[in-house]
Amino acid sequence: MHRHSNHSNRFIIGVIISIILWSTINHCQSQEIKDFEKRNHIPDDRFHFLSDEYIDFINKQLNTSWLAGRNFEHDASRIFIQGLMGTLPTPEHLKLPKLYHRIDDDDDELPSEFDSRKKWPECKTISEIRDQGPCGSCWAFGAAEAMSDRVCIGTKGRINVELSPEELVSCCHNCGAGCNGGFPAAAWSYFVQNGLVSGGLYGNHHTCQPYVFPPCEHHMKGKRPPCADIQPTPRCQHQCDKSYNQTYNQDKHYGRKAYSLTSNPANIMKDIMLNGPVEADFDVYEDFLQYKSGVYQRHSRKFLGGHAIRILGWGVDTESKLPYWLCANSWNTDWGDNGYFRILRGHNECEIEEDINAGLPRI
Repeated sequence: MHRHSNHSNRFIIGVIISIILWSTINHCQSQEIKDFEKRNHIPDDRFHFLSDEYIDFINKQLNTSWLAGRNFEHDASRIFIQGLMGTLPTPEHLKLPKLYHRIDDDDDELPSEFDSRKKWPECKTISEIRDQGPCGSCWAFGAAEAMSDRVCIGTKGRINVELSPEELVSCCHNCGAGCNGGFPAAAWSYFVQNGLVSGGLYGNHHTCQPYVFPPCEHHMKGKRPPCADIQPTPRCQHQCDKSYNQTYNQDKHYGRKAYSLTSNPANIMKDIMLNGPVEADFDVYEDFLQYKSGVYQRHSRKFLGGHAIRILGWGVDTESKLPYWLCANSWNTDWGDNGYFRILRGHNECEIEEDINAGLPRI
């Protein structure tokens, strides 16, 4: 009788433990994907968006799929931060034609994860995190970076070149307003029609038109000088740095085709897997500034602006089991996860799947 009672107790305890484990595992396997209005939200006026309290609230109260940390100083200007987000709504006449890849329902060509850095290790630009400095030139950086990657991929590693966001910012007059914002699609059209010269970061005299703005501490105090206000757009120059060994015309690299992609995630994935990173832009809200790791999904109602970045690949997070896009920002390596971030994939989070631009190099 006593043994039977112990057996029953052990059975009951085992069932309880199994239920607890199942609940825990099930929660970890699939954090529920909710529409924004059904998520936990950050109270609109309870905290300053750069305060420690704001960061703590994200980490301790939201039960979300990402971790926050300090990326910007407490007293950073909201106007300056908004100025970094320079993607403007594209006028209809500048939008690129849509490219549709054939996607079969049983298409097993698309792996569960993909990273362009690993697929094309010979293309060094794919792993590079640049710094747009005190200029709303994200639209030019996202474009020039992805173009650089695709030139290398298209030539099978024969041409490893950093194409110049400086030229796009200063010389592409159809692209918008330079340091005050621009249109990603127009940057890709410029690549086809006018070509781009080489251009690395500030001080890189091994390229034709290096970036005119030096890296600055637009996030935290550090070795670089603090950023000033958003700067005026540099003057367009059809010449190379004096120490560079080629002329402006000799150094040009051209696109063969410019296009946009439909918002179907499989279409975007297939293009990345075939041709390399793409340029995407998305709506930035206050909480994104604090991103450090995990899969970002927004919890703030306060909009800051449109921002352009590169999408390098995709995957599924091992902890939350959420699908994500792997993205490279242009705010240097001390922002986010060493300059990168991951954002929820397949649900058009912050409109990130809505405006994808890319192209093919002329080889």
